[in-house]
Amino acid sequence: MRIAHRYYDCSPRIVRAKKKTTITIKPLFDHRKFHDDISYQIGLIPMLGVPGTTRQTDFQRTPVTPKDNAITVTLDFDAEQEYTLLLEQGDGKVVGEFVLYALNQDLFELRPYKGDTHMHTNYSDGKESPAFVAASCRKIGLDFAAITDHHRYAPSLEAMAAFSDVDIDLRLYPGEEVHPPSNPVHIVNFGGSFSVNDLFKTPQYEEQVAELEKTLTFVPEGPARRIYASCVWSFEKIREAGGLAIFPHPYWVYGYKFDVPEQITDLLFEHQPYDALELIGGFHVWQAESNMLQVARYHEERAKGKTIPIVGATDSHGCEQADLFGWYHTIVFAKSADLNDLIEAIRGLNSVAVEALPNERVRAFGPFRLVCYAQFLLREIFPFHDELCLEEGRLMLNYAAGDKRAAEALSKLKGRVEKLYDKMWGCDS
Repeated sequence: MRIAHRYYDCSPRIVRAKKKTTITIKPLFDHRKFHDDISYQIGLIPMLGVPGTTRQTDFQRTPVTPKDNAITVTLDFDAEQEYTLLLEQGDGKVVGEFVLYALNQDLFELRPYKGDTHMHTNYSDGKESPAFVAASCRKIGLDFAAITDHHRYAPSLEAMAAFSDVDIDLRLYPGEEVHPPSNPVHIVNFGGSFSVNDLFKTPQYEEQVAELEKTLTFVPEGPARRIYASCVWSFEKIREAGGLAIFPHPYWVYGYKFDVPEQITDLLFEHQPYDALELIGGFHVWQAESNMLQVARYHEERAKGKTIPIVGATDSHGCEQADLFGWYHTIVFAKSADLNDLIEAIRGLNSVAVEALPNERVRAFGPFRLVCYAQFLLREIFPFHDELCLEEGRLMLNYAAGDKRAAEALSKLKGRVEKLYDKMWGCDS
């Protein structure tokens, strides 16, 4: 984040491309107040550059005059891209560098939501309770999350119930990690209204998979067809439940080999029976090669002309007692954080997967246009967002620990991120 954004209130910062927008800059502290006896000017530098310009001094300046200790200027943002707004004194001395982003109308109408679609609690092989994990998600800046314990759907419902009487902004959704019998492929049910794992106990499962096998003639008879059929059946059931069917960690190494045989992975990439690929998954630093392979495979499939919706997820097994928590997440550009809007946006290719390893620069992966925008958000907007979430997450932990007074405090904080976004987004007609 540019230091100027700690000293000044500059808004809006996300604007519509090809539109005039009025930007207002107000000092937040006396040591940065404007002076009537000093002349000021504004320069606007587009990240994509302009042919024939080589230095920041090559760009046109607009003289501005402070009024009531604020500077207001109307500017043209010619194209979708990042812009640096230079506030200078008349002699060229830089007072502040402000960073803004112009978006075309389709993306401008959406908002960014951070979430994790894959994590565990002590009901499977995690360390902490569903309520603890949920509260911790808000503490690290997530807008939505789903508990996805192995073979278990109920823990996600417990997390939701733990805060059902509290007015919070974190959106909690049902989920589970689905394990079809005699099938090495793990599948994530994000948001489905019923458990797919429970259906494996019914006679209909075996009957329906057997019938499905007969139709999959493009797969040679044998174990591969059976495995692929049970995957297709599971993905379809998740969609019937209104959830997002996710193919996670295809290149996880377990027992000296990829856990999923490459023949099955090839079939899944070729025919895409899933809704979204877990592009960046919950791997430790020494397992980073698995994420590298997943990203490489994604780009290879994209080069073939495929469209592949993506998510990023921690697959964390502990918040305070294990690595991974907060290392990976998804940014979804959606109409709202409602489940249907999130799923529609992910399926519509409006999401990126994010890697935020400790002591490293945060990196987004996905379509180039969205990655450019996401990197701006991660650097310039989400730090403000995350500070608000941190306070809410601490109160949620207090509430989960039995402090019922935290509910009143949480209700007073509700809507702060929405207000931040209302301030950050704007455009004149």
